[in-house]
Amino acid sequence: MYDIMLTSPLDQFRILPIFQFHLGFLDLSFTNSALTLILAQGSFLFLAYLIISPALYLTKAAGIFLVPNNRWFLLIENLYIVISSLLFDNVGIKGEVYFPFLFVVFVFVLQSNLIGLIPYSFTVTSHIIVTFALALIVFIGVNIVGINLHRVHFLNLFLPSGTALPLAFLLVPLEIVSFLSKPISLSVRLFANMMAGHTLLKVIAGFAWSMMKGGGLLFVAHILPLAVLFILVGLELGVAIIQAYVFTVLTCIYLNDSINLH
Repeated sequence: MYDIMLTSPLDQFRILPIFQFHLGFLDLSFTNSALTLILAQGSFLFLAYLIISPALYLTKAAGIFLVPNNRWFLLIENLYIVISSLLFDNVGIKGEVYFPFLFVVFVFVLQSNLIGLIPYSFTVTSHIIVTFALALIVFIGVNIVGINLHRVHFLNLFLPSGTALPLAFLLVPLEIVSFLSKPISLSVRLFANMMAGHTLLKVIAGFAWSMMKGGGLLFVAHILPLAVLFILVGLELGVAIIQAYVFTVLTCIYLNDSINLH
Protein backbone atom coordinates (compact mmCIF):
# COMPACT_ATOMS: atom_id res chain seq x y z
CA MET A 1 0.00 0.00 0.00
CA TYR A 2 2.82 2.41 0.87
CA ASP A 3 4.55 1.72 -2.43
CA ILE A 4 1.38 2.61 -4.31
CA MET A 5 1.01 5.96 -2.55
CA LEU A 6 4.65 6.97 -2.86
CA THR A 7 4.92 6.50 -6.62
CA SER A 8 5.25 9.43 -8.99
CA PRO A 9 2.06 11.41 -9.69
CA LEU A 10 2.63 10.68 -13.38
CA ASP A 11 2.51 6.90 -12.87
CA GLN A 12 -1.29 7.07 -13.02
CA PHE A 13 -1.00 7.83 -16.74
CA ARG A 14 0.99 4.68 -17.57
CA ILE A 15 -0.62 2.31 -20.07
CA LEU A 16 -0.44 -1.18 -18.57
CA PRO A 17 -1.36 -4.46 -20.29
CA ILE A 18 -4.24 -6.49 -18.83
CA PHE A 19 -3.95 -9.35 -21.32
CA GLN A 20 -0.75 -9.58 -23.31
CA PHE A 21 -0.85 -10.71 -26.92
CA HIS A 22 1.92 -10.40 -29.50
CA LEU A 23 1.63 -11.08 -33.20
CA GLY A 24 5.16 -11.01 -34.60
CA PHE A 25 6.56 -7.56 -33.92
CA LEU A 26 3.06 -6.17 -33.19
CA ASP A 27 1.93 -5.70 -29.59
CA LEU A 28 -1.85 -6.29 -29.57
CA SER A 29 -2.20 -6.46 -25.80
CA PHE A 30 -5.46 -5.44 -24.17
CA THR A 31 -4.56 -2.50 -21.91
CA ASN A 32 -6.18 -0.39 -19.22
CA SER A 33 -6.58 2.34 -21.83
CA ALA A 34 -8.53 0.04 -24.15
CA LEU A 35 -10.72 -1.10 -21.26
CA THR A 36 -11.59 2.49 -20.37
CA LEU A 37 -12.41 3.31 -23.99
CA ILE A 38 -14.82 0.36 -24.09
CA LEU A 39 -16.40 1.35 -20.78
CA ALA A 40 -16.79 4.97 -21.87
CA GLN A 41 -18.95 4.10 -24.84
CA GLY A 42 -20.42 0.87 -23.58
CA SER A 43 -21.71 2.33 -20.30
CA PHE A 44 -23.75 4.98 -22.08
CA LEU A 45 -25.14 2.50 -24.62
CA PHE A 46 -26.10 0.14 -21.81
CA LEU A 47 -27.76 2.98 -19.89
CA ALA A 48 -29.68 4.05 -22.98
CA TYR A 49 -30.81 0.45 -23.50
CA LEU A 50 -32.09 0.16 -19.92
CA ILE A 51 -34.08 3.36 -20.33
CA ILE A 52 -35.49 2.88 -23.82
CA SER A 53 -36.14 -0.87 -23.87
CA PRO A 54 -39.05 -0.79 -21.33
CA ALA A 55 -40.75 1.90 -23.41
CA LEU A 56 -40.29 -0.12 -26.61
CA TYR A 57 -41.66 -3.23 -24.92
CA LEU A 58 -44.78 -1.46 -23.62
CA THR A 59 -45.27 0.27 -26.96
CA LYS A 60 -45.33 -3.04 -28.80
CA ALA A 61 -47.52 -4.69 -26.15
CA ALA A 62 -50.14 -1.96 -25.80
CA GLY A 63 -49.85 -0.32 -29.19
CA ILE A 64 -49.24 3.10 -27.65
CA PHE A 65 -46.26 5.44 -27.44
CA LEU A 66 -44.91 5.70 -23.91
CA VAL A 67 -42.22 8.09 -22.71
CA PRO A 68 -40.26 6.67 -19.75
CA ASN A 69 -40.82 8.77 -16.64
CA ASN A 70 -37.55 8.42 -14.74
CA ARG A 71 -34.55 10.56 -13.89
CA TRP A 72 -32.16 8.78 -16.22
CA PHE A 73 -34.37 9.43 -19.20
CA LEU A 74 -34.68 13.08 -18.19
CA LEU A 75 -30.88 13.25 -18.07
CA ILE A 76 -30.56 11.95 -21.62
CA GLU A 77 -33.37 14.24 -22.75
CA ASN A 78 -31.57 17.24 -21.24
CA LEU A 79 -28.34 16.19 -22.98
CA TYR A 80 -30.28 16.03 -26.23
CA ILE A 81 -31.68 19.53 -25.69
CA VAL A 82 -28.28 20.99 -24.78
CA ILE A 83 -26.46 19.54 -27.81
CA SER A 84 -29.34 20.38 -30.15
CA SER A 85 -29.42 24.00 -28.95
CA LEU A 86 -25.64 24.22 -29.16
CA LEU A 87 -25.67 22.95 -32.73
CA PHE A 88 -28.50 25.25 -33.80
CA ASP A 89 -26.91 28.34 -32.20
CA ASN A 90 -23.51 27.77 -33.81
CA VAL A 91 -24.34 26.19 -37.16
CA GLY A 92 -28.01 26.90 -37.77
CA ILE A 93 -30.65 24.68 -39.28
CA LYS A 94 -28.13 23.24 -41.77
CA GLY A 95 -26.30 21.57 -38.92
CA GLU A 96 -29.22 19.50 -37.62
CA VAL A 97 -28.25 16.57 -39.82
CA TYR A 98 -24.92 16.33 -37.95
CA PHE A 99 -26.56 16.08 -34.52
CA PRO A 100 -25.83 12.32 -34.03
CA PHE A 101 -22.13 12.91 -34.58
CA LEU A 102 -21.98 15.85 -32.14
CA PHE A 103 -23.99 13.95 -29.55
CA VAL A 104 -21.67 10.94 -29.69
CA VAL A 105 -18.58 13.18 -29.47
CA PHE A 106 -19.92 14.97 -26.39
CA VAL A 107 -21.04 11.80 -24.61
CA PHE A 108 -17.81 9.94 -25.38
CA VAL A 109 -15.56 12.75 -24.08
CA LEU A 110 -17.79 13.27 -21.05
CA GLN A 111 -17.86 9.58 -20.17
CA SER A 112 -14.09 9.28 -20.60
CA ASN A 113 -13.50 12.28 -18.33
CA LEU A 114 -15.90 11.07 -15.64
CA ILE A 115 -14.55 7.51 -15.59
CA GLY A 116 -11.10 8.99 -14.97
CA LEU A 117 -12.35 10.46 -11.69
CA ILE A 118 -13.03 7.01 -10.26
CA PRO A 119 -10.18 5.97 -7.92
CA TYR A 120 -7.69 3.52 -9.47
CA SER A 121 -9.26 3.98 -12.91
CA PHE A 122 -7.57 5.34 -16.03
CA THR A 123 -8.13 8.67 -17.80
CA VAL A 124 -7.80 8.14 -21.55
CA THR A 125 -8.30 11.85 -22.27
CA SER A 126 -5.08 12.59 -20.38
CA HIS A 127 -3.15 11.03 -23.28
CA ILE A 128 -2.41 13.27 -26.25
CA ILE A 129 -2.63 10.34 -28.66
CA VAL A 130 -6.30 9.79 -27.75
CA THR A 131 -7.33 13.45 -27.80
CA PHE A 132 -5.40 14.06 -31.02
CA ALA A 133 -7.11 11.07 -32.65
CA LEU A 134 -10.50 12.51 -31.65
CA ALA A 135 -9.53 15.96 -32.89
CA LEU A 136 -8.23 14.51 -36.16
CA ILE A 137 -11.51 12.66 -36.73
CA VAL A 138 -13.39 15.92 -36.19
CA PHE A 139 -10.99 17.88 -38.41
CA ILE A 140 -11.14 15.42 -41.30
CA GLY A 141 -14.91 15.03 -40.95
CA VAL A 142 -15.75 18.75 -41.10
CA ASN A 143 -13.40 19.22 -44.05
CA ILE A 144 -15.09 16.40 -45.95
CA VAL A 145 -18.42 18.10 -45.26
CA GLY A 146 -17.10 21.45 -46.49
CA ILE A 147 -15.51 20.05 -49.66
CA ASN A 148 -18.63 18.02 -50.43
CA LEU A 149 -20.82 21.11 -50.11
CA HIS A 150 -18.67 23.76 -51.78
CA ARG A 151 -16.21 21.84 -53.98
CA VAL A 152 -13.49 24.22 -55.18
CA HIS A 153 -15.16 27.18 -53.48
CA PHE A 154 -14.09 25.66 -50.18
CA LEU A 155 -10.77 27.43 -50.77
CA ASN A 156 -12.58 30.70 -50.07
CA LEU A 157 -12.10 29.75 -46.45
CA PHE A 158 -8.47 30.87 -46.76
CA LEU A 159 -9.18 34.08 -48.66
CA PRO A 160 -12.42 35.93 -47.82
CA SER A 161 -14.10 37.69 -50.70
CA GLY A 162 -13.24 41.35 -51.14
CA THR A 163 -9.72 41.02 -49.75
CA ALA A 164 -7.17 43.27 -51.46
CA LEU A 165 -4.49 41.42 -53.43
CA PRO A 166 -1.50 42.82 -51.47
CA LEU A 167 -3.19 41.79 -48.24
CA ALA A 168 -3.82 38.29 -49.58
CA PHE A 169 -0.11 37.43 -49.43
CA LEU A 170 -0.29 37.98 -45.67
CA LEU A 171 -3.74 36.55 -44.95
CA VAL A 172 -3.47 33.27 -46.87
CA PRO A 173 -0.40 31.92 -44.97
CA LEU A 174 -1.95 33.00 -41.65
CA GLU A 175 -5.25 31.32 -42.52
CA ILE A 176 -3.49 28.12 -43.56
CA VAL A 177 -1.50 27.99 -40.31
CA SER A 178 -4.66 28.70 -38.31
CA PHE A 179 -6.52 26.03 -40.27
CA LEU A 180 -3.88 23.34 -39.72
CA SER A 181 -3.54 24.17 -36.03
CA LYS A 182 -7.19 23.37 -35.28
CA PRO A 183 -6.70 19.68 -34.41
CA ILE A 184 -3.61 20.54 -32.38
CA SER A 185 -5.32 23.19 -30.25
CA LEU A 186 -8.44 21.03 -29.88
CA SER A 187 -6.47 18.03 -28.64
CA VAL A 188 -3.93 19.86 -26.45
CA ARG A 189 -6.65 21.80 -24.64
CA LEU A 190 -8.42 18.64 -23.49
CA PHE A 191 -5.24 16.68 -22.81
CA ALA A 192 -3.54 19.45 -20.79
CA ASN A 193 -6.56 20.20 -18.59
CA MET A 194 -7.21 16.57 -17.72
CA MET A 195 -3.56 15.71 -17.10
CA ALA A 196 -2.90 18.80 -14.97
CA GLY A 197 -6.00 18.26 -12.84
CA HIS A 198 -5.32 14.58 -12.15
CA THR A 199 -1.66 15.27 -11.40
CA LEU A 200 -2.64 17.91 -8.85
CA LEU A 201 -5.08 15.51 -7.19
CA LYS A 202 -2.39 12.83 -6.94
CA VAL A 203 0.17 15.26 -5.49
CA ILE A 204 -2.19 16.49 -2.75
CA ALA A 205 -3.38 12.94 -1.99
CA GLY A 206 0.24 11.80 -1.62
CA PHE A 207 1.00 14.78 0.60
CA ALA A 208 -1.97 14.00 2.87
CA TRP A 209 -0.95 10.34 3.03
CA SER A 210 2.63 11.22 3.99
CA MET A 211 1.38 13.52 6.77
CA MET A 212 -0.95 10.83 8.08
CA LYS A 213 1.93 8.33 8.28
CA GLY A 214 4.03 10.88 10.18
CA GLY A 215 1.86 10.51 13.29
CA GLY A 216 1.45 13.04 16.08
CA LEU A 217 0.50 16.55 15.02
CA LEU A 218 1.06 15.68 11.36
CA PHE A 219 -1.64 13.03 11.64
CA VAL A 220 -4.07 15.66 12.88
CA ALA A 221 -2.95 18.26 10.33
CA HIS A 222 -3.42 15.90 7.38
CA ILE A 223 -7.11 16.81 7.53
CA LEU A 224 -6.28 20.15 5.86
CA PRO A 225 -4.85 18.79 2.59
CA LEU A 226 -7.56 16.12 2.69
CA ALA A 227 -10.22 18.84 2.81
CA VAL A 228 -8.52 20.63 -0.07
CA LEU A 229 -8.50 17.34 -1.95
CA PHE A 230 -12.27 16.96 -1.59
CA ILE A 231 -12.77 20.49 -2.90
CA LEU A 232 -10.48 19.83 -5.86
CA VAL A 233 -12.34 16.63 -6.70
CA GLY A 234 -15.50 18.69 -7.02
CA LEU A 235 -13.61 21.22 -9.13
CA GLU A 236 -12.20 18.46 -11.31
CA LEU A 237 -15.72 17.12 -11.80
CA GLY A 238 -16.72 20.52 -13.14
CA VAL A 239 -13.62 20.62 -15.36
CA ALA A 240 -14.51 17.19 -16.78
CA ILE A 241 -17.97 18.41 -17.78
CA ILE A 242 -16.77 21.79 -19.05
CA GLN A 243 -13.99 20.28 -21.18
CA ALA A 244 -16.46 17.93 -22.86
CA TYR A 245 -18.71 20.92 -23.52
CA VAL A 246 -15.82 23.04 -24.86
CA PHE A 247 -14.69 20.21 -27.14
CA THR A 248 -18.21 20.02 -28.57
CA VAL A 249 -18.53 23.80 -28.93
CA LEU A 250 -15.28 23.99 -30.89
CA THR A 251 -16.43 21.10 -33.08
CA CYS A 252 -19.61 23.07 -33.83
CA ILE A 253 -17.55 26.16 -34.69
CA TYR A 254 -15.32 24.19 -37.05
CA LEU A 255 -18.41 22.63 -38.62
CA ASN A 256 -19.92 26.08 -39.07
CA ASP A 257 -16.74 27.30 -40.81
CA SER A 258 -16.95 24.42 -43.28
CA ILE A 259 -20.67 24.79 -43.98
CA ASN A 260 -20.97 28.58 -44.09
CA LEU A 261 -17.32 29.35 -45.02
CA HIS A 262 -16.91 31.83 -42.17
